[in-house]
Amino acid sequence: MRYTGKVVGGLIGMFLGPLGALAGVLLGHQVDEHLDREDAQLPGPEDLAAISERFFRATFRVMGYLAKADGRVSEQEISAARAVMAELRLDAPRVQQAIECFTAGKQSGFDLDVELGDLGRACAGRPDLVRVFIEIQVRAALSGNNLDGPVRPLVNRIAGRVGVSPFEVAHIEAVLRIRGGSFRYAPAGAEPRISEAQKIEQAYKVLEAAPGDSDQDIVKSYRRQLSRHHPDKLKANGLPESMIEHAKQRTQQIIEAYELIRERRGI
Repeated sequence: MRYTGKVVGGLIGMFLGPLGALAGVLLGHQVDEHLDREDAQLPGPEDLAAISERFFRATFRVMGYLAKADGRVSEQEISAARAVMAELRLDAPRVQQAIECFTAGKQSGFDLDVELGDLGRACAGRPDLVRVFIEIQVRAALSGNNLDGPVRPLVNRIAGRVGVSPFEVAHIEAVLRIRGGSFRYAPAGAEPRISEAQKIEQAYKVLEAAPGDSDQDIVKSYRRQLSRHHPDKLKANGLPESMIEHAKQRTQQIIEAYELIRERRGI
């Protein structure tokens, strides 16, 4: 239940008398203004659909642009893009749309700055959504050419345009490079065997935590990462339904990482 400013003001007046009532009216007015701003920031159904479509198109157009960063698109980069489409479990119509967007992005006339500007405006105030956008780009680039050549600096430039820092990009890359053990979310390819010590090290990376952190800090890191990648939250912010699988995979990885650390620490 959410209280309006009038209700808040009335409660204050009830307990504090005439002066409290005056203070309550003033505070209540401020509360109503804050709630009105909150409601104004929540996208309606039509806005949400527009955000989702803009996000989807930008994702695969920019993916195509990155694949063409060195002047040509290799078979491996095409395969990497198709692998992302498959891992996202896109249906046939969505796959066709993704291919068309990827093709548009690798054309010489594609304007990256305009695309990122449109995406930034659509995702304004939704940092978790733009982070998912960068995660998917890094995911495809790792499988396509391992972020070699001009791709890495270009990914950082793209991330900067949408408000994702180089530190965050480095963390995203580290997490997406994790293979084997209890972490199933990783670029395509064989999973090498790793030691328990390596699993623990990787688990801390997933949570953006450190072995020296307190148990309380570990729990906070876990909750922060879980909130950041929660499928329902991202969907409410405009993540296309067709890309919810990405959020589910990341959420599962975070849960597995926390469980591994929790068992080791006895939390």
